[in-house]
Amino acid sequence: MTDHEPVQAALDRHFMRQALAFGARGQGTTWPNPCVGAIVTQDTIDGPVVVARGHTQPGGRPHGEANAFDRAGPNAAAGGTLYVTLEPCSHRTIRAATPCVERTILAGVRRVVAAVADPNPLFRGLGFALLRTAGIAVTTGVLEAEAQRIHRGHVLRVTQGRPMVTFKIARTADGYAGGPGGARIAVSCPAANGWVHLQRAHHDAIMLGIGSVLADDPLLTVRLPGMAQRSPIRIILDSQLRLPVGSQLVRTAAEVPVWVIASEAAPVERELALVAAGVEVMRVSADASGHLDLAEALRLLGTRGLTRIFSEGGPTVAEKLAQAGLLDEVIVSTSPNALGQPGIVAVRPALAALLADPDLYALAETQLIGHDHFEHFVRTI
Repeated sequence: MTDHEPVQAALDRHFMRQALAFGARGQGTTWPNPCVGAIVTQDTIDGPVVVARGHTQPGGRPHGEANAFDRAGPNAAAGGTLYVTLEPCSHRTIRAATPCVERTILAGVRRVVAAVADPNPLFRGLGFALLRTAGIAVTTGVLEAEAQRIHRGHVLRVTQGRPMVTFKIARTADGYAGGPGGARIAVSCPAANGWVHLQRAHHDAIMLGIGSVLADDPLLTVRLPGMAQRSPIRIILDSQLRLPVGSQLVRTAAEVPVWVIASEAAPVERELALVAAGVEVMRVSADASGHLDLAEALRLLGTRGLTRIFSEGGPTVAEKLAQAGLLDEVIVSTSPNALGQPGIVAVRPALAALLADPDLYALAETQLIGHDHFEHFVRTI
């Protein structure tokens, strides 16, 4: 709190920050719904205290507000304040129980503090209006920028029909992602690799190009202690369905889903073989060179409910996504070790140009993870 900041505004920011952090725990598990965080407080003679915390549960239900009220128990929220990272839902769906606006009114809270409004133009502001009509004070826009970033995947799916894409690429000190002729090289340190697994756990899906799969035969699961169940959907961009039936991905498709996006011209017999092995195949259009229409692919994934995709697809996929304007966040990790000879360049011209333009991407964070230096770029428009 600054000397000139009102006490209530400082408290609102404090509790909203808690709600954002608590809600973020659900990232990667709540799609197709957003990972909403909620905090219920009550005033005491010593100041406000938290009586319950909640966040959207796996599969998207219950919502964060409902989870917080359930944890609070009967009457515990009455007369209190609800801090919520997204405007409470006001409409019923086929799946839905009581809308969160109704739960909030029934809980008897006197005040609601929200970070951002519903991005759906059909419902934006309706929840706030219903709360005010019920006599509940409503404050909006608290830590809005932070909440917009956390909910960016949900917002993009609602407004543009596609999930958010975060691309991570690792390079040597002299700028290479692979060795001569595409030879695999160990770029990242163990701590950085662990961080990547944590990011996988906080996304709905991980996406790679077939080139990386053929070169590395990756598993693409979360291999951190106690987090195996957090492995995301594994998506492979494979225009001609070259994914080997004997690959680690296909052999484990029954445990962790594998979705392959192919071109409309890909061989049918290859699709049948992959489907028989438990892989789901989707088709999109491709250009004359056989490159998939990535915008169409992401829209297709949006219809399946995905909101957050983490891509480790290699320099070629990164460049194609950059050219298509489909990168929302980019993470570049740089090893202190050099390759020492020409190899596969990690950051190619289109991506380099985007990251160098401050009007398009901002360097939001830098950090050292193990021995590797991480730069986190966020799209500004």
